[in-house]
Amino acid sequence: MIRSKLLTTTNREAVSVERERLNSLVNSMADGVIAIDERNTVVIYNGAALNILDINSTMTGQALPTIMNLVDPNNQSVDIVELVRSTVTATTSRDYSLRYPDDSRINLYLSIAPVHLGYGKGGQKGHVLLLRDITHEKALEEERNDFISVVSHELRTPIAIAEGSIGNAIFIMEKTNDKDKTKEALNKAHEQVVFLSDMVNDLSTLSRAEGNKLKLEVEPINVAELVNDLVTGYRSQAEAKGLQLLSELDPTLELLNSGKLYVREVLQNFVTNSIKYTEHGSVTLGARPKDKGVEFYVADTGIGISQADREKIFDKFFRSNDERARSSTGKGLGLYITMKLARLLHAEISVDSELNKGSRFSIFIPNLG
Repeated sequence: MIRSKLLTTTNREAVSVERERLNSLVNSMADGVIAIDERNTVVIYNGAALNILDINSTMTGQALPTIMNLVDPNNQSVDIVELVRSTVTATTSRDYSLRYPDDSRINLYLSIAPVHLGYGKGGQKGHVLLLRDITHEKALEEERNDFISVVSHELRTPIAIAEGSIGNAIFIMEKTNDKDKTKEALNKAHEQVVFLSDMVNDLSTLSRAEGNKLKLEVEPINVAELVNDLVTGYRSQAEAKGLQLLSELDPTLELLNSGKLYVREVLQNFVTNSIKYTEHGSVTLGARPKDKGVEFYVADTGIGISQADREKIFDKFFRSNDERARSSTGKGLGLYITMKLARLLHAEISVDSELNKGSRFSIFIPNLG
């Protein structure tokens, strides 16, 4: 009798030790773990599960539907009890979202596996759920897919035009030897090759910016000289559209210590954007001293930007739904890269715009030395 009691005590202690080991293992996991019994009641869980489900109290004894509100890709609520019941072999999914009481959501990796919750073959049956927040991963996947879609689309058109124009030039030279028409066809091809070159440069800059490989080399910048150089360089492009490209320089401007290459690229993006989206009137590039730095601005009399678009213009691959903006070629990268460079320069960008009246992009660049 005494021996039987000792064996029983020893078994209980062994079971207790094993349970402690199991709890330690579960709580050490980075993924959320929830074990439920046949009644879909929580038996075991870990701290990661509490964090993912945003619950501050115990989950033991709670019914699974009261703590998990799943949504499918079609934005329809998922019957979690039926989902678990129908799982007879281990399954995983990355297609569900977890909806919180305030209607915010995260993308969820969900694994469901049927198991025995007790010890031995007679142990209680149930399921173990593994949860992981993959919102960031999903965002990166969508961004990658958008990137591939946009770049492939933007490459297809200029390549087709360049190929067609060069083929046309060859045909003209062979059949008519008309030098004017041949030159016209080659000019069209050249424009598209320049567009492709600009895209490659943008993608290269983007890659270096997102890989934190851009290096800022601070040097003295003659602001007046930089502004006048840009105006001279882009005047022919503006005049080709019948626009005036003007400069406004405060006479008290002094040297600015910053990254000249990146300051120039930021201003180039602003100027080319203004020329692109202005059909009549003028584009003005100006600079004035301001609070230990220089404020540059580019003002135009173009189509303007709606309030809704203003909040998105610095997003990667953003293209306005305005048909007038859509009619111009663009990669949706220029302003995104501009914002990346502005952060590198410790600069601040502001935008004022009104539809059909024009826009003004301002950037304050502080002295860095």
